[in-house]
Amino acid sequence: MIVKDVEVKVEGLTDVSAAEISHYIDYVNDNTVGTVKSLDITTASDGEVALSYELKPQKFERIRRITGYLVGTTDRWNNAKRSEEHDRVKHTRECA
Repeated sequence: MIVKDVEVKVEGLTDVSAAEISHYIDYVNDNTVGTVKSLDITTASDGEVALSYELKPQKFERIRRITGYLVGTTDRWNNAKRSEEHDRVKHTRECA
């Protein structure tokens, strides 16, 4: 089922309401760094409710340190700075 745009699967429980599921989604969102993509609700061995979830991927911006400055992208650089970055030696780490 879909609740609050989250794919929810309930196993072993028959009396879980949509409002309760919504609270579980809010709980996970409030206690993680991200947004819930899917949520599995099952019974735990001690009689409690067990939550398993997957978070939506977050956007990642690459930050580089060039000549002492932190920059995100090189799209606003002039040709000289782009050429300098292009000519740099790229080191790779080789494992034996």
